[in-house]
Amino acid sequence: MPQLETSSWFITILSMILTLYIIMQLKISKHMYYQNPEPTSTKKTKHSTPWQTKWTKIYSPLSLPQQ
Repeated sequence: MPQLETSSWFITILSMILTLYIIMQLKISKHMYYQNPEPTSTKKTKHSTPWQTKWTKIYSPLSLPQQ
């Protein structure tokens, strides 16, 4: 059974990692960012729902009395 040649693996893996790093850096550097981000105020809208004015209690089936 022939032996597996592994002498070039180190340089292959190293060059692959370096190439991926360079590609990612180039992609990130082309990304446009805002120069001065400012928070935007969000207006709260009041929704008219029937359950807003009354309190509702939810009973768990296990806490109900035995019948």
